Amino acid sequence: MPSERLVAISDLHIGYAENRAIVDALRPGSPGDWLIVAGDVCEFAEDFEHTMRLLSERFTKVVWAPGNHELWTHPRDPSRLRGEARYRHLVEICRSLGVVTPEDPYPIWTGPGGPVVVAPLFVLYDYTFRMPGVTTVEAALALAHETGVVCTDEMFLHPDPYPSREAWCAARLKETERRLEERPDGLPTVLINHYPLVREPTLILRYPQFAIWCGTTQTADWHLRFQAAAVVYGHLHIPRTTWYDGVRFEEVSLGYPREWKPRKTPPGRLRQILPAP
Repeated sequence: MPSERLVAISDLHIGYAENRAIVDALRPGSPGDWLIVAGDVCEFAEDFEHTMRLLSERFTKVVWAPGNHELWTHPRDPSRLRGEARYRHLVEICRSLGVVTPEDPYPIWTGPGGPVVVAPLFVLYDYTFRMPGVTTVEAALALAHETGVVCTDEMFLHPDPYPSREAWCAARLKETERRLEERPDGLPTVLINHYPLVREPTLILRYPQFAIWCGTTQTADWHLRFQAAAVVYGHLHIPRTTWYDGVRFEEVSLGYPREWKPRKTPPGRLRQILPAP
């Protein structure tokens, strides 16, 4: 019997039938596996609950960090909740299923590669991953509109009750830093965020203007400051392993069918985070 593992995936986008079939087929490799889901399960609250229920029934523990798609108020979603209220609704869905969220006590993985604090984060973005020479949010957004590279968040992701997404991000940064600083002394972490915590992964984007919707410079040292044994993220739909300052970063997204179909590797493979492969 294989030993238990901490495994991860993100960007399930189950609105696509091909992706839903992959998620329906996900199974743990051993009875003790924990699953990290680093955001972008889907856009509709009902589908989100169905998927998280399915995964929570299969894995010993599921840990979720929200992506931008879950936070959308999609025009076809019967749930009209916006911003913070929508996020809190998703948290309550997860709690009803025993799924760990950024609002819950961080669990400690004591299996192979542990003990480590498994920390799901929700810190959003603040338009600071800008193109060279672009110094303001307004200029960054103007450049994106001029070039036709505009994230759908600008229409569907509402920051209510905050005045802007940047303000919501600032509040989330403050709260998340407090939580991480209060973690058990001496234990390393696995940091889980939908967006990359450092700017470097976005430098290979086909459309670099899109980087402003991909994170915040305020988290650039978190992998060192909070003793990360590994950092898990998605959002970019470029699954790979990279290293920064000696810390392993795992982009674990499934992505859209048009992206994963041309690849030689089978789609939807769970990425092993611990023990370190």
